[in-house]
Amino acid sequence: MDQLNKRRIALAAGAAALLLTAATVHPTAEFEILTHEITDKTPRKFAAAVDTGILAVSVLYTWTERSLR
Repeated sequence: MDQLNKRRIALAAGAAALLLTAATVHPTAEFEILTHEITDKTPRKFAAAVDTGILAVSVLYTWTERSLR
């Protein structure tokens, strides 16, 4: 085998490994902290998500804002 064939094989193997990694489902953690009142139609919320490609984390936090009348 010459050098060019070795490079082609390595490139094809790398591409196949990349496709296999992208096709698999990575673990996802979802955290929901719902502290708003059930009667509140428009609760305040904070949402954040991070996806590293290996692991994904999603956070949702809701609350009811009390007005100072």
